[in-house]
Amino acid sequence: MIRAEALTKEFRKYERRPGLRGSLGTLFSRKYETHRAVDNISFTVEAGAKMAYLGANGAGKSTTIKMLAGITTPTSGRCLVNGIEPYLNRRANAQSIGVVFGQRTQLWWDLSVPDSFRILQRIYDIPEKVYRRNLRLFQEYLDIDALASTQVRKLSLGQRMRAEIAASLLHDPKVVFWDEPTIGLDVILKDAVRELINHFNRELGTTVLLTSHDIGDITSICDQVLVVDRGKVIHQGTLQELISTAAYRSISFECGRQDLAAAVAAIEEALPKAIATAAGGHRIRVDYPIDHLTSKEVLSCLLERFDITDFYAPEPELGSVVREIYGTGKTA
Repeated sequence: MIRAEALTKEFRKYERRPGLRGSLGTLFSRKYETHRAVDNISFTVEAGAKMAYLGANGAGKSTTIKMLAGITTPTSGRCLVNGIEPYLNRRANAQSIGVVFGQRTQLWWDLSVPDSFRILQRIYDIPEKVYRRNLRLFQEYLDIDALASTQVRKLSLGQRMRAEIAASLLHDPKVVFWDEPTIGLDVILKDAVRELINHFNRELGTTVLLTSHDIGDITSICDQVLVVDRGKVIHQGTLQELISTAAYRSISFECGRQDLAAAVAAIEEALPKAIATAAGGHRIRVDYPIDHLTSKEVLSCLLERFDITDFYAPEPELGSVVREIYGTGKTA
């Protein structure tokens, strides 16, 4: 459904010289600096997949989505969305995609949400039956009728995001590109948005490419993940495969009535490079690097020293794994 082949995007910006003399000099002679926002990336997203596109700020995520949406033309390489090169055939591409950018609107600023939806119905030539079906879904999940006749420019950020999300799905797009779609939404509405896009994926096979700094969006919606850093792809696979790259694992256990401070000190002495912390009550959490200690070694050490009545090994947190990748620049 989505294919990027050696996709590259460069931007040129001129260097500003300091002082008045320097500013005047740039009128006659400019030096340009080239910034490569997307650096020769290639990836494929199959039809019906729900892909999280992750990266730190400035990693090239939004630039990639703009190329896939046909807003920006690549410097080199190419991409296809539903068999179409977006920047060469913007009209045909727009008919098959839905887009949400957290700080940009596709609605008419001085019109109400229902009026904007009616215009979109005409633009996309949406059959009345499909239009009505989707409005019912938006009311069920997003309480869209509550926005009533309020002009878009008078909506709060959260209200506008509800309308933007609905607008992106109104025409049953084959692919949706969502960039920070839940910004400004409360916890209940975030859950509703996640349930709504999962409904479209399940019922219509909608392909999703999502960028978000909200880990809840990623874990609730996506089953695959693409990680970029400094414009390059450094990981593509399932969420579980990404989590399995974590450098640390954990064991949490109940240690009875023993002195917690003494127990923590004893664990860190017996297990070099492990980090033990009191986790409330009589529970201790042990985090250990997998390149120095195995789970068997850690558990054996704990069983020898403590009367353990309860323990579990939690999965590494996705947020921690992603921060680890950004911090070290490693390839997952």
